Amino acid sequence: MKKAAYIVSRVLLGLMFLIFGLNGFLNFIPQPPPTGVAGQFLGAMFVSHYLVAVFALQVIAGGLLLLNRFVRAALVILAPLLVNIVLFHLCMAPAAIPPALIGIALWSVVFYQERVAFSPLLAAKGNAS
Repeated sequence: MKKAAYIVSRVLLGLMFLIFGLNGFLNFIPQPPPTGVAGQFLGAMFVSHYLVAVFALQVIAGGLLLLNRFVRAALVILAPLLVNIVLFHLCMAPAAIPPALIGIALWSVVFYQERVAFSPLLAAKGNAS
């Protein structure tokens, strides 16, 4: 059961980020532009070309997850992206937060299976003397 949940979560997370990352470049899922502060924020990110980097990282991480290659690297790439997506929705567009929470849940399932590789990061003291 654990293995099936891991595979399903990895594939769904990979699809989610690959599709939405590609949508950032190809706009095949048209959406109305956000209004208010959310619109201003995304407008600034668009004009500065910051979104190009975000969409590229989403495509790369999504592809890695789907190919089941460098899954841990994909998790490292997606962690700050997910934090920013959730914070954006919490602060500026709370009505659209469910996909962000689904992404966090899927990421958590995949991370749980890979947690051993990340355990040295949680050590209270470093190895350097």
